[in-house]
Amino acid sequence: MKNAYTQEIMVLATALLMALGSTTPSLAGTTLNGAGATFPYPIYSKWFDDYHKAKPDIKINYQSIGSGGGIRQFTTKTVDFGATDGPMTEQQLFAVDGKSLHIPTVLGAVVPLFNIEGVTDLKLDGETLAGIFLGKITSWDDPALKSLNPEVNLPSERITVVHRADGSGTTYCWVDYLCKVSPEWKKKVGKGTSVNWPVGLGGKGNEGVAGLVKQTKNSIGYTEVIYAKQNKLAYAAVKNQAGKFILADIESISAAAEGAAKNMPKDFRVSITNAPGDNAYPISTFTWLLVYQNNTGSTGMVLKDFLTWMLEDGQKSAPTLGYAPLPESVKSMVKSAILSIK
Repeated sequence: MKNAYTQEIMVLATALLMALGSTTPSLAGTTLNGAGATFPYPIYSKWFDDYHKAKPDIKINYQSIGSGGGIRQFTTKTVDFGATDGPMTEQQLFAVDGKSLHIPTVLGAVVPLFNIEGVTDLKLDGETLAGIFLGKITSWDDPALKSLNPEVNLPSERITVVHRADGSGTTYCWVDYLCKVSPEWKKKVGKGTSVNWPVGLGGKGNEGVAGLVKQTKNSIGYTEVIYAKQNKLAYAAVKNQAGKFILADIESISAAAEGAAKNMPKDFRVSITNAPGDNAYPISTFTWLLVYQNNTGSTGMVLKDFLTWMLEDGQKSAPTLGYAPLPESVKSMVKSAILSIK
């Protein structure tokens, strides 16, 4: 009697497992496609490769085309996810069919990188950077630059400005900072992923800007810090809100995020440029993956699985590539957002 009862239970359990299996989408052979920011491409490339090694049946393709292109493809739903370093505006969010989520992944810094023969250390402040990119400061031996760098032998050479030619979250971070420190920049140029540059040459992607600065003597541009390091280009310390000149590194980027973490909005769309704090690097930013809350097939399940992996295993590799991991308080908020993906 006992054996018959046990056998009946086993049959019912097997039937239940088979029923569950028939309603749960298989993740095997799933491929996700994404596009967007070049700023986080080095860490995303590593993450997607590491995740594929851990989950061989899942592949994630990513096109590093800039935040502007990522937002466009996300809006038209030609990708499974987008990526941006500048949060989408209300108007852009309204254009997307269905609810969109900004998922912060890591933090990084945009640095003013330069190519001046014999000069490796430079100090710059927001007003001077705005003057250079407005075309008002045109020579490296301008009094404004000499007063910030009295110990440096700056050449009497014309400054070549290099900026992004494509829509870019790196640009958004850069001009967002300039708007906060220069009323003239805010009035004449403003902020966005694309702006009307008063002067300069355009490069495509962080790679393009770094390449142009590297091949152009007496030039200055802006890229995510990892691109300056990869191209062995010097970059300047920038004066922060506390009046201290700070170089971009993991500690100074994390210091900039501390204030934002305490007051993080539920949708994660926040600017941390010109953040308070003695050790805060002033041109720091979160970078985000853009995902749809409602997805078809197994896409939502794969996104949830990858983003959960990113929050734990992925964060560990961020510092090795020059990115700051998410603060713990932000990670707990992100976990809740991930659970809402369907």
